[in-house]
Amino acid sequence: MPAAREALLDAALSALSTLPWATVRMVDVASAAGVSRQTLYNEFGSKDGLARALVRRAADGYLAGVERALESPGGAGDRLAATAAWTVRAARTNTLVRALLTGCWGERLPRPARLSGPPSSPVPAQRRADAGPPTPAELLGLVRDRAVAALDGRRPPHDPALTVTCEIALRLALSYAVAASSVPTDAAPLVREVVERWPAG
Repeated sequence: MPAAREALLDAALSALSTLPWATVRMVDVASAAGVSRQTLYNEFGSKDGLARALVRRAADGYLAGVERALESPGGAGDRLAATAAWTVRAARTNTLVRALLTGCWGERLPRPARLSGPPSSPVPAQRRADAGPPTPAELLGLVRDRAVAALDGRRPPHDPALTVTCEIALRLALSYAVAASSVPTDAAPLVREVVERWPAG
């Protein structure tokens, strides 16, 4: 039931925009999505399952944006600058992405734990969500490795200097994502300049 699943995730995200996760009720999420509460439980198993799916969707959406940014026209500096700009924008507009990137969840957000055993949901998308969200270090590694692969265009092993360049660009973007609002919001110019000065740029 992909349509019902997406409607339920949209309803849960909408509820989360006004309520702390602890007070979001499954019956209200189901009602807002226009499905029965049993459909919600069939799809996610529990409120924790819904939280894991919500966070997994946020991670997947962020990574899809990274892929789009890495396909931008231009050289390494332009493409990493686009990735940095997307990272800052995603972290500042989506509290779940910000939590995924920083590890700072706060009491208003769901913080789903990884299951102790292997995922067993009959719903394939839920089994993937139940595997748990990536840690900030894992997410940074995923983005760095995708950037290296997109910019290098060769099979591993990749140029170590390029790997370092990609990691620096991402860490600069993260610093902008968590900086106070008095800091300029566009990380792209600094990332572009750093990449152009670095040996791999």
